[in-house]
Amino acid sequence: MRLVLDSTFLIDHLRGEDEAVDELASIFENGDEPIVTEVIVCEVRAGLLPDAERHLVALLEPMDFVQPDPATAMRAGRWRAELRARGRTLSLADSLIAAAADSMGATVLTRNVRDFSLTPVPVKTY
Repeated sequence: MRLVLDSTFLIDHLRGEDEAVDELASIFENGDEPIVTEVIVCEVRAGLLPDAERHLVALLEPMDFVQPDPATAMRAGRWRAELRARGRTLSLADSLIAAAADSMGATVLTRNVRDFSLTPVPVKTY
């Protein structure tokens, strides 16, 4: 299974939260494919103290890093526009993360189920 690891997951893992630590161990044991995007890395890094950056770098080392293409960005923009027309809001970051997952046939692993459920992308929590 391809899993886009949302910022909430990486932050929880860096904090040593058991659910996230156990879930990542399961991902590797099951042969699943953990994926991150530039938006996710940026969100997580922005919230770190400078001396914690090395922990993030180590955490990301075994993961696939993907950069969405223009078609993925267009999809994210369409979803945001459609949601806005219905009076709903999806952040730019979450729309880009969801669109990246959608373009790869991946599931988003997050605790932020409420926002990601606004998109057609499968969501998994931990």
